[in-house]
Amino acid sequence: MATPTTLDKLEADSTTSHLITVTFRVRRFNPEVAAEASWQDFQLEIDPKERVLDGLHKIKWDQDGSLTFRRSCAHGICGSDAMRINGKNRLACKTLIKDLNPSKPITVEPIKGLTVLKDLVVDMDPFFQAYRDVMPFLITKGNEPTRERLQTAEDRERFDDTTKCILCAACTSSCPVFWNDGQYFGPAAIVNAHRFIFDSRDEAGEQRLEILNDKDGVWRCRTTFNCTDACPRGIEVTKAIQEVKRALITRRY
Repeated sequence: MATPTTLDKLEADSTTSHLITVTFRVRRFNPEVAAEASWQDFQLEIDPKERVLDGLHKIKWDQDGSLTFRRSCAHGICGSDAMRINGKNRLACKTLIKDLNPSKPITVEPIKGLTVLKDLVVDMDPFFQAYRDVMPFLITKGNEPTRERLQTAEDRERFDDTTKCILCAACTSSCPVFWNDGQYFGPAAIVNAHRFIFDSRDEAGEQRLEILNDKDGVWRCRTTFNCTDACPRGIEVTKAIQEVKRALITRRY
């Protein structure tokens, strides 16, 4: 066995010297064990520059393998690890320990407004159904084109912001209206309708506007800006909703 060099020891000391003790307070729920959720604390030795997702991995791999949560790309692209961290909707893979005042317990719980299946996993079916209901795809008439549908840079800019949505549900599950009425389409569905309503190549804008003119559509929005604050992609969600409202009004008068 090779003897550790001085450099090895220095690197090891450097690594351990940056570790701090952090308490993760996780909302646990297992319907096979108990009817009610409860909080459980975990003590971790972790580098404050690591992410909440890294902390959850350490808990699952080293302390409690039953901890359940969703994650995939771990780089803020898939949107699967949205959860409430210290009371705010965030992506666990983009939230650094050092930005959360780690001297106090870091609370982690599932996003609100959707049925909790286990621990941090919620039933996303209602969320994705609302997304499907607004027809989030390009709809055109006539024969299939022989070349790509061209568009000016100005036309593309009109809906550029709402193309950034990663369907994480952070905006929808931060909305007080959605918490109290799961029938509301929610901000994410409206954002994805906006993306096609204002696309110059699309021909189903009127249909989408009629869908969102329903009692569970855009008029339920109370402009609290929770959705805009929660969006990990920086989309101006409230602005997009207001633009859809304005389009509904101006098309009639």
